[in-house]
Formats: sequence, structure tokens, C-alpha cells
Amino acid sequence: MASTSDSHLQPANWTEPAPLVGYLSRKALPIKRNDAEPLTREDVQFDLLGHIFNDRHKVFTPQAPSEESKVHFCDLYVNALYMSHKCSKVLKDKMAETPAFAVELAKISLLTNVGRINTTMAFFPEMKTALRTYHPVPSLQKTDGNAQDAPRIKNCLKAALLPSELKNMPPSTPEEILQKSRARQLPSTSVVNLIFVLANHAAPLASTHFDPPVNFLDLFLPINIASADRARAFLWLIFHYLEGPDQPNPYDDDYSRQNPGKVPWLHRLTEEEMAQENVDTPDEIEWGKAMSAQRNLFLQRLVHSIEKEKKVKAAASASKCASMLAESTSGRPRPFRSQQEGTRDKPYIHYLPPDRAPQITHSDHRVSYSSSRGPHRNMLQHAWQVVTSTDPLADSDEELQDEHVRLDYSRRVDVIARLRGRPPSPLPDLLPSASSASSYPPPSSISDTREHRWRTVESWK
Repeated sequence: MASTSDSHLQPANWTEPAPLVGYLSRKALPIKRNDAEPLTREDVQFDLLGHIFNDRHKVFTPQAPSEESKVHFCDLYVNALYMSHKCSKVLKDKMAETPAFAVELAKISLLTNVGRINTTMAFFPEMKTALRTYHPVPSLQKTDGNAQDAPRIKNCLKAALLPSELKNMPPSTPEEILQKSRARQLPSTSVVNLIFVLANHAAPLASTHFDPPVNFLDLFLPINIASADRARAFLWLIFHYLEGPDQPNPYDDDYSRQNPGKVPWLHRLTEEEMAQENVDTPDEIEWGKAMSAQRNLFLQRLVHSIEKEKKVKAAASASKCASMLAESTSGRPRPFRSQQEGTRDKPYIHYLPPDRAPQITHSDHRVSYSSSRGPHRNMLQHAWQVVTSTDPLADSDEELQDEHVRLDYSRRVDVIARLRGRPPSPLPDLLPSASSASSYPPPSSISDTREHRWRTVESWK
């Protein structure tokens, strides 16, 4: 039976033969549209979502506090989103205030749950980031509410776990979930986590629950299978894993009863029958165009503001550069720098206080020192003074501050100068040449030479 009907099981405009497991790869699963392009009813499979969320079989164990022992799928999924700790308070208030918005958000979340809507999509036109694209969804945005964007929705879904799964890792394989449901550990996992697991294991589960070439992800694609049958197969799988495979499945039909583990029979549609499903209404088409125009206008204003901001910054930068250039060429005196800035090291110069400075007078080409401190000492008196009052271990840098010391040095130099060239002096061959010897100044001019040498030392810079 499956072989005779598989030839009709292919998407619209399909030309190549389908592989055995899953006729579309996972990369082809997400909806691909340009920015500001609306998502039609066919894109989101509006009729399929309607059959899933309008089902009124209260057969699922509630995963949130409830007065009822069993709930239908719509309440099960909406409550899972509402109880997620990543669901903001604003979103929760909007869901409680407008139940229709909560159902619309749940439908978009289910498409994100299976991977049909990826994390590059957003659903509000004022989105500025270039990492996502805006898409109005006229069929799922009939209420006045913010539908968030796909990344926030997915974060909310990942956090929609049972209280026991917040502390421990939730089940990650179909076998783990079936093991818990068989042991009557109900609910075996959160409905959101179950859908993640089924989507991740679509290929290995294809032969278990479907006839080739269909798998779990194909239920959400625009293929030639009736939306009602795909919705029934989806709900059959949810009950099978959450409530247990050994429990009577309310979504069974004759085919699934005769073939345990298989989903109910999937009726194939002709092209004419497919064209009658997921038809956009005129109001939805007009609203989609209006939102696309609003998005394009927002982008134009955004680009204009960015360009204007760039021009303002460029003008400010050019004005600053021009002012700096004018200041550099205006000939203004540079700011005064204190003399201490950048001073170089100078050679050491003995400091003489003004009241101690010797008075130098020239008399008979000799240097004489006068002071108000009393009569000068002779050489013997000075030698005795030095022996009795000077520490031989003290630094000698301060010697010249005593006028008696300088007078003693002057007398010693005069004695040495008179003895120069007289016996016992060095032999003539060790002396300088006659021409150079004649250049020595007479003894009477030694004092002037010393005076000049002292002043030179004081003036080193």
C-alpha cells in the first residue's frame, strides 16, 4: 500500500526522486525569505497549526499546576511557555491578558521548536540589527502584541523544563523518555523538550513511526499530505512519548492499530486539493504589504540618520583639524616652561655665602684677603688650628668656606711658585723646552693666573 501511494508523497514542484529517509535535509528546513517579506500561510502551514492547537482531546498530563487531571495540547504547550523562567514578566502579563496572543505566540514557538523558524528572524519592524531579518506574519499576528524575535523565543523554549529537570539533565533521547513513561513517571519530560528530541532524532525515528520517505520534520513542510492528517500524526507522537506507548492512544486509527508503533495513516492530496489549503485572506495580504512598506520606510530613515551622523562627525573632525592647524601657524608664543623643566646636570661649584666672599684686590700683582674676622694667622698658627679643630675623616668639600684655609693655600702656592726652576728642581732634560719654559709667567703673575682659573671654574655650564 505504501509503495502505491509514495509516488504522490512529494512537495509541490518536486522533480527529483526522494531519498528513503526524509526527502529534505535539515538545512532546507528553515524558511528562507528576504527582509521585510511576509511569511504566508503556506510558509507557516497555518492549517496544520490550527488543527494542532484546536484539538480538544484532554488526554495529556498537565505539566503546570492545574485543577484538571488532563489537559489538551494547546493548554499543555501554552502553559509550558508561561512557566519558562526565561519568559519575561511583560510577556507573561500579555499572555494572561490576551489568551489569543498566547496561542499565536505558541504557534510561532512551535515552528521555532522544530526548526522551521530559525534564529535569524524577527517579527517587529523596528529591529535595527543586521544579523536578523524582519518578517510580518499576517496569519499569526492578529492581536496587538509583540511577537518577540526567534532568539528570545528559543531561549524561552530551552528554559521550558519540568521542575525536576532544572536540577538534573532532561532526557535527550527517545529511549530515555519512553523508559520514564513506561515506568509511569508522568510527565516523562516537558512537551517542549520532547519536540526538541523528536526533531533531533527525526532520521532514526523515520522508519520506526513513518512509511518512507516521510519523517517527523516533514509534518511541518508544505507537502502533499492533508494538514489534518499531519496534525493527527503529530499529536499521536506527543501522546505516545509523554503518556506511554502501552496506553490507548486517542489518536489511533485502523492503520496505526494494525501497525503498532506507526502513526495514523497520512492521506495524500492532489495539487488541486493542496491549493485549497493555507490560502491567505485579502486582509492578511494587505496587512503584510503595509508592514513591509513600514519596514522599508524605517530602514530608509535609519540609513539617512546614520549617514547624517557620519557627516556631522566628519565635519567636526575637519573643524578640529583646521583649528589645530591655525593655532600651529598663527605664531603664538608657546606656553612658558619653567627653567627647572629639562635642566641639565651642571658641574659642582663651591658655594660661597655673600658675607663670606673674599674681597680680591690687586696690589703688586699679589692676591690679598681681607676680612672682618680679625688678624690673619701665620702658617704655624694655622697648622695648629687645623690639627686641633679639624676632623681628618670629614669631607673636604667645605674647606674653602674658611678664609684662613684659602689664605694658607695661597701662601703654599706662592712658595711652590718661587721654588719652581731652582735647585733642587728636576734635571733640565725633564723640563719643558726653552721656548715653552719662557712662556711660563713670572712669579709675580701667578696670583692673576689663579684668580682667572678660579673664575673659570665658577662659570662652567
